[in-house]
Amino acid sequence: MPPPRDIHRGATQLLSLAMVVLGALLVVRTLLAGGGLLAVGVLLGALLVAAGAGRLYLERR
Repeated sequence: MPPPRDIHRGATQLLSLAMVVLGALLVVRTLLAGGGLLAVGVLLGALLVAAGAGRLYLERR
């Protein structure tokens, strides 16, 4: 069994990747529904992508 730290690292990477994917899907869905670049869905999606990407970046450093 891997050490708990490795399990934590893997879970963090998995959840961060899920944040990036969900954020991108939210942006695409909002734009397809006719929302503009300042629509709430686009802004929240962009924030999710940024947060997930930031977590992945910091985890790999």
